[in-house]
Amino acid sequence: MKEEGQAQELTIYTDGASRNNPGEAGAGVFILQNGNPVEKIARYLGKTTNNIAEYSAAIIGLEHAVKTGASRVKLLVDSELLVKQLNGQYKVKNEGLKPLHAQAKELIAKIGSVEVQYIPRERNKEADALANKAIDEKL
Repeated sequence: MKEEGQAQELTIYTDGASRNNPGEAGAGVFILQNGNPVEKIARYLGKTTNNIAEYSAAIIGLEHAVKTGASRVKLLVDSELLVKQLNGQYKVKNEGLKPLHAQAKELIAKIGSVEVQYIPRERNKEADALANKAIDEKL
């Protein structure tokens, strides 16, 4: 919610949900600044796969960070695939994920300092709830 140009540090929890994979999908993004919630985003994605939903959620969070001028971001995700692909440990083989991976990397480059970290699903409850809320509100 803050649109200040000052250097800021954000912690961004993201989650993508897809019912039936591919199926009705949503992205959830929960953003903290200095430990305080500043933004909650629930976005319906239509019919897509779980991995695309995970990437979409991460991109939404990173776009918010760029828009608000964040200089440091900790991106916390419960998708091991996404984390390992963004950190360069896995190659992106799926053609559908390649443009999303490129978009995420572009956003990361604009921010400068981004740490992409895997967290267990139980530590990602807020983003998960937002992703499911996005689907529920469209169905």
